[in-house]
This record gives sequence, C-alpha cells and structure tokens, in this order.
Amino acid sequence: MIPVTRRWLGKPMAALFGIAGWMWMSCSSPSSAPRTVDSVMDGVVTRLYAELDEQQLDAIDDAFMAQFLTGDEKETLATAYWQFEVNVPVVVSLMRDTAQRHVPFWLESGGFTKTDLVVKNALSTYEVWQASFPSGKVGLGINGFDRHRPVYWIAVAPQQVGDQLTITPRFPQDQYIGILDTGAFTYHDWDGLVLDDVPESLRGQALLTTIRGRAREAHVIGAFRTTEFPSSAAPDQVTLTLPADPETGMTVQWRTAPTISHAWIKYWTADGTDTLTAQADHAILEDRQLRNDRYTSRFLAQLENLSPGTRYHYVVGHDGAASDTLAFTTASQDGPFSFLWAGDVHNDPKSGELLRAASGRFPESAFCILAGDLVNTGLYRNDWDGLFGYTDKAFGGMPLMAVPGNHDSQDGLGASMYRALLQYPHNGPAGLEPGLTYAFNYRNALFLMIDAVSFPAADQAQWIAEQLANTDAVWKFVVFHFPPYTDQEPYRDIEDAWVPLFDEYGVDVVMNGHFHYYLRTEPMRGGRPAGFGKHGTTYIMSIGTRNKNENGAPEAHAAKRVDQGYLYQHVHVDGTRLLHTTLDAAGNVLDSFELQKRPNRQRHTAN
Repeated sequence: MIPVTRRWLGKPMAALFGIAGWMWMSCSSPSSAPRTVDSVMDGVVTRLYAELDEQQLDAIDDAFMAQFLTGDEKETLATAYWQFEVNVPVVVSLMRDTAQRHVPFWLESGGFTKTDLVVKNALSTYEVWQASFPSGKVGLGINGFDRHRPVYWIAVAPQQVGDQLTITPRFPQDQYIGILDTGAFTYHDWDGLVLDDVPESLRGQALLTTIRGRAREAHVIGAFRTTEFPSSAAPDQVTLTLPADPETGMTVQWRTAPTISHAWIKYWTADGTDTLTAQADHAILEDRQLRNDRYTSRFLAQLENLSPGTRYHYVVGHDGAASDTLAFTTASQDGPFSFLWAGDVHNDPKSGELLRAASGRFPESAFCILAGDLVNTGLYRNDWDGLFGYTDKAFGGMPLMAVPGNHDSQDGLGASMYRALLQYPHNGPAGLEPGLTYAFNYRNALFLMIDAVSFPAADQAQWIAEQLANTDAVWKFVVFHFPPYTDQEPYRDIEDAWVPLFDEYGVDVVMNGHFHYYLRTEPMRGGRPAGFGKHGTTYIMSIGTRNKNENGAPEAHAAKRVDQGYLYQHVHVDGTRLLHTTLDAAGNVLDSFELQKRPNRQRHTAN
C-alpha cells in the first residue's frame, strides 16, 4: 500500500479547476463572457438529452462526439481546459497514461507529436507527447470524454537553453508549479503517489500538477446515471441538523422537484396551540449526468428562539403538498442524554436498515453521528438519494451530524454535494471552507467535528487547541474519518498535529471510520496505553456497512476488535458516567465499556 498524504493549495480544488456540473446551479453568464469547458459541456449535455434516448446515451463514444460537437465547441474543448502564458518560446511535454483507451481528439491537431519517452509512477506509465509554442498564451484541451482518472499532466521548458522561463497561470489561476524529477508528485489529491522513473532529458523542467477529478469535466462516455429516488412535488429527504446551540435552534432541510421555488415550515410545541411559520431558503441543485432527475429544489429553514428541552412538531411543504408531521426535541440545559454513531455507511441499503433499526431501538437518541463515507461517490447525487431513501424518515426526527470521508470528498474536488445537502455550524477554523469542520455543545459535552480530507491537519490544530482549551465541558468527543491508531495505514500528519492535543486537553473519545472493521483501543496517551488509573483517550473505529477485513489480527493497542460489518454505537451520558455500547442490526451487543469521571482521573471499565 502506498502511504497517502494530502497536499492542499488553500482553496477547494473544484473552485480552482472550474468543475461545477454537480454543484449549485449558477445564473447564466453574459454572452460576451469567455466560453469555458464547463459551460460548453452543460450545453452539450442538454442537447444530448434532447436528441438521444437512454440506449443512445449509453452508446456514446469518441466517434459519436466527433460528429456531434460543433466547431466552436471543439475549439473550446481543445484550448480552454488548461491555459497559461509563457515569456519565451517553450516546449510543452504532455504526459498521457498509456492505459487510456483513446488519445484526446485535439492532441495531434494541436501540434503534439508522440515521442519515445516514458515517465512512470507505481501505478501508471505515461507516454510523452511534445509540442512547441511561441511566447504568449498556451491553451490545452480536455483529457477526454471518458472518465480516465490518471489524467494527463504537463512539463514546460524553454526552447533555447539559457532562457529564463516565467509561467503565468490563467486557468487554473492558482496553479501549483513544481520541478519534474523522480520523487515529484503529479496529483494534489494523491501526493503520496510519486514519480519513480523520469527521463534525464525532462528532469528539472517546470512541472504543472493537477487533480484526478479533472477527468470528470467532459465526461459523457458511460457517464449517465439514474436515481432510484427521483424528486417530486411532494417534499422528501427531510433532514435535521443541529446548530451550534441546540438548546434554542434547529436546522431543517428538504427537497422537491425543481418546479417548486417557494416552501415553508410550520412548527408548534407538543402541548401548545400556536403554530409558527417560517419561509425556507431555496436553491437549485444540479447533477448534470443524472438523466432522470438532473435538477432538484433544495430548501433550508433555520429555526431560532426555540425553548430548551421542548418537544416540537413540524411540517414542511408548499401550496401544493406537505410532508408528514415529524417531531424533534431541543436540548435541555442538564440531565442525561444519549446519541448514536456509526462509521462508513456508503449509501448501502442494509446500512439504511441498520440506522432505522437503531433509531427505533433507541428513540430517545438526541442525534446520530456518521464518521465519514456517507456515500460511495460524493459527487453523485443518486448516491445521496440512496442514503436518504434507505434511511427513510430517520433523520427527520433525529438530527444527522457528520464529517466528510474520502468518498464524500473525492479526487481533489472537495465536498460540494455534501455541503449542498447538509448544513452545519460555520464556526470552524478561520480561512477554511465553512460547514466542514465545526463544533457544537450538547449539555455537558463538547463535540469537535473535523474534516480530515479537505484541509491540512496542521491548519486545523490551532482551532482544535482553542476549542479544547476554552471549554468547561465534562466530556470531550472528537470525530473525523481517518483513524490514527491502526496497523492498516499511517496518518502521520494527524498523529503529529492532533493526537498530542487530545492528550494535553483530555479528550475522552475519538470516533473514526475508513477501514471496514471495528476497533476500540485501550485508553491511549503518548502513543501507548495510558495504564490503570490514568486518563487516556479511547479511539474507536467502526463500520456501518459490510466488512472488508475478515480474520484480522488485533493490533497491539486494541482492547477489542470485531471483523464483521453493519455495526452502530449507542452512547449514554449521565453526568460523569458514560456507557458506550456497540450493537449489530439485530440488537446483539458486541462490545461495551464504561467511563466514570473522578477528580484527576478517569476510570475505564470494559465488559
């Protein structure tokens, strides 16, 4: 296994590379604005839907696209995918994965010639194509109409030895420029995958890196999908999430067909007679390749000034339809509470059954935490439709609190669909995209919800330290996707930046997912078990879908390992006592332990 580290540029990769086909639909730009790959493909897909049936859509190939595209569309797709300016004449070397079936349509007509050179990393062999350009603007075309993830990348060198080359990026504007040599990375979303064979003649050239997600920008071959749960005029996918203060607020989100543009929420106390009404915010969400439900309307209502510890009933709807009556309870200021949590669920139908069973078995649960990988492909709205469809109305009465996993935020493109569907507090680290890393308090507990996929660990360390240093919470929980204590794969950045803070500030439980088995560590401190009577952090990795690690050997620091899948956890907090129980869908208890807070120490009891 290649160790995976993560490198970031400072803003979401989707924004850097202009990939927006599945993001919030923007208003059309003026006709005088430059045509982009995204705008061209948006129009191309619209024409494809209008002119082809389902079988024809599934039969699209490169030959068809060569006939279907207009001359103007081909020009944009051949020049607007990658643009920069050079101050001297240059040779551009384009490294194309030999496993890609078809050469991009524009490559030879754009002046590129295939050479005998090859470049290699551990997974791919790249053939080298070269073309000469005068000083000025260089425009390169799409990777192809397929979705070949090892997309091409380039190197640039002056034609004349001794010329001082200056490269001015135009698109993407924040282009990272490195040096081509062995050990260099080419994909920001996998910078642990480095080059191990570079011809001498190419070494030292300016290396323009990319992300694997760029394979999706012109994807039409085998691209079109359907959703099992298309939208309609009736509101569905009603989902609660907690605001930063769950005593006085609640966030409600739902969807309808795109023809609905105005909606409301009506709510009232269980023992009251007055009904309050609030108008919902509206946005259109697009998944361009979703042929039976390309657009949907999304609605968001943030309820405020609620009474603590109060049961509310509510209905969402519009003039033509309304949801069933649902209910939630705001947090009280004291008293015991419980919550559910699970690791990866991957929009699995059986995971949906699991979560429904959990909410039915423990209806008093204040919320449910999912520790990442909510879906298989975070860019596909049909996967999210499956998550909400299979869980039915579970999250309409029990708030869903989550963090992104690597499947929710894929290929360097960020978690745009995740953010469009789930609204979380905007109280995370300054300068980072809001709603992905955040904090909330629930009674006597602090919950730090951390995005370990989209942002560097070091950039979030100060925020974590501040949250932990400035809380008087009795219990401190931290949730993120990648587990720091397993024998599977090291996450040195997390171990170095976060684990010492968990030790210093006395974090009680860290909840993770990612590897598909259950693991509970001994209470850990300083990278080893803390020992009897000493405070330590218990790290738990769990799995809400099928397992992939049968008959694994327990790690040295493991207190409990379970290789079967489809598990969830019930956590009951009563003052200074915590009971953590792991169950399967049938309600069988597979693991449990108790923590009891005492002055200057924490007592740990396992069952």
